[in-house]
Amino acid sequence: MTALPTHGLLLINLGTPAAPKTPEVRRYLREFLSDPRVLDIPTLQRQLILNLFILPFRPKKSAAAYRQIWTEAGSPLLTHGRELAERVQIRLGSEIQVELAMRYQSPSISDALASFRDSGVDRIVALPLFPQYSSAAFGSSVEKLFQEAGKLWNVPTLQVVSPFYDEPGFLDAFAETAQRSESEFRADHWIMSFHGLPERHVQKSDEGAHCLQSEHCCHRIVAANRNCYRAQCFATATGIAERIGLNASDYTVSFQSRLGRDPWIRPFTDKIIPQLARNGCKRLAVLSPAFVADCLETLEELQIRARNDFVAAGGEDLMLVPSLNTSQLWIETVVLLARRGTLLGEVKLPN
Repeated sequence: MTALPTHGLLLINLGTPAAPKTPEVRRYLREFLSDPRVLDIPTLQRQLILNLFILPFRPKKSAAAYRQIWTEAGSPLLTHGRELAERVQIRLGSEIQVELAMRYQSPSISDALASFRDSGVDRIVALPLFPQYSSAAFGSSVEKLFQEAGKLWNVPTLQVVSPFYDEPGFLDAFAETAQRSESEFRADHWIMSFHGLPERHVQKSDEGAHCLQSEHCCHRIVAANRNCYRAQCFATATGIAERIGLNASDYTVSFQSRLGRDPWIRPFTDKIIPQLARNGCKRLAVLSPAFVADCLETLEELQIRARNDFVAAGGEDLMLVPSLNTSQLWIETVVLLARRGTLLGEVKLPN
C-alpha cells in the first residue's frame, strides 16, 4: 500500500508562454512586465511603457525567437522542469509530494498549492530555482507564494530555501557539465554569462553605500552586498572556475538580456563576445549559471544569436555548455537543499 504524502516540495521557476505564437507571448509578457518587482517604476508609467512601447512590438519578435528553440514536447524550460520534478519525486519517495510551478503563466503557484491541499499536504518547502538572489525573480516568486497561500482558509506551513549561488553541489554540477562539454571542444576562453538587471535593482539591495562604488565592489561577499545579485554572480563564477581549473585570465563574467534604456549591470555579453573574436579568440565556451534549465536565454540568445555574432566577428566556433537540466548531481543537490531545513529533513528517504 502506497503511503499518502505528508509533506510537499514546490519547485518554482520563472515561466514560459504556452506556445511560440504572438498572442501567447504577449499574454506572458504582459503578466511578467506588469510585476512591479520586474519593472519597478510607478504604475502609470509602467502601464504606458508596456502598452505603448513593448506589447505592440516585442511579442512578435519574441515569438519568432521561441520558435527557434521550441520542441515537440513544448517549451524547453517547462519540459526540463517537469522532468526534474519527476526525478526528484522518485528520489524523495511517496511521503513527499513534488510539484512544479511557474511564477508567471502555467503551471501556476495557486494550482500547485491546490494540488497539495487536495492531497492533504500542509507542510511545504519551496525551492525557487534561481541560484542568485534578485527581487525580480526570487523575491517576486516568494511574494506570490505567500500571497496565494494567504488566500487559503487553512494556510499551509511554508519554508523557503535561500538562494544557492555558492552551494557546493550546485557548483559541482555545473563544473561537471562544463568539463564534459569542454573535453571535446578545447576553448581558448570562457564566458560565464548571467541574466542582467537594471543597476537600480542591485543598488536597492545595497546595505552599506557599497553598490557599484568601485570596479571590484562585487568581487567579494561582505555584509553590505550579501543580497547583491551581481556579487553573487561573481561568487558563482569563481566557484565554477576553481572547480574546472580556470585562472582569472581564462574567463570573463558578463550579463545578458538587457531591456530598455536604463543603465544595466556590466559588462554586457553581447558586447564582450564579438570583442573577444576581434581580439583573436577562435574557440569560445559559454555557460550561463543564472539558469538551472535551458531556456530562451540560453538556447536562442547564446547558442544561436551569440554564436552568429562571434563567428561574424572572426571567431571559429562558440559552444554553449548545457544547463543543469536533469543531471544526476543537480537532482541530488535539489534533494539536499530541500531537506536541509526542518520540514523535509524529518521525512525518511527511500533506500
